[in-house]
Amino acid sequence: MMTPRIDIAGEGALIVYLGDQVSPKLAATISALLPQIKATLGDALVDLVPSYNSILVQYQPLKTDHFAVRFQLTQLLSQQLNQQSDSGNTRLVKLPVWYSEESGPDLTRLADNAGLSTDNVIELHQQSQYRVYAIGFAPGFAYLGEVDERIAAPRLATPRKKVPTGAVAIADRQTAVYPAPSPGGWNLIGLCPHPMFDKSAQSPMPVAVGDTVQFYAIDKDEFLRLGGKVEAFR
Repeated sequence: MMTPRIDIAGEGALIVYLGDQVSPKLAATISALLPQIKATLGDALVDLVPSYNSILVQYQPLKTDHFAVRFQLTQLLSQQLNQQSDSGNTRLVKLPVWYSEESGPDLTRLADNAGLSTDNVIELHQQSQYRVYAIGFAPGFAYLGEVDERIAAPRLATPRKKVPTGAVAIADRQTAVYPAPSPGGWNLIGLCPHPMFDKSAQSPMPVAVGDTVQFYAIDKDEFLRLGGKVEAFR
């Protein structure tokens, strides 16, 4: 792992770079550091934005400055970083998926390109436990990795104009659930009925950076019973 680096990221913001390669261990370290940074900065903190290998720290310039925040972060990293391990308190979140050609228009093509049956693809997608590396693109869009290399697939050459809510997708060795209708170029293999973002809920997202996600298969009837909706793919 690289030596952590702290850079200015604009007025009222610093970014902490913690590594140069994506890994479950780095994701666990970032997840463990988030509450520690919150406790250290207190009411001077505006927001924390974790990513694959970094944490963006936004603070109140009227309450502190980048010299003080940099010092606090440096002290925190020197005291805590080497104590973090991949066996931290990570959550396992299980999400249901209706896998089918009807709910996943790219499932058959992805299977054919991989030389597998659709059942093989579904089984491999369920077998892995995926680390939440980052949340972005849209509220609730969690980047999960890494899928089995046998079912990894590049993004579509021409993105769809509309991907429905709950679409479960693969791009390269990442997988994700679309939290809301949007354009998208990932390969769609199923639908998840579980809301990935609800701004009215006490916890708007069911997952956070550092969590682990595992998918399990359900049929169409169960998908509808759990509140899923069948929308058109465009």
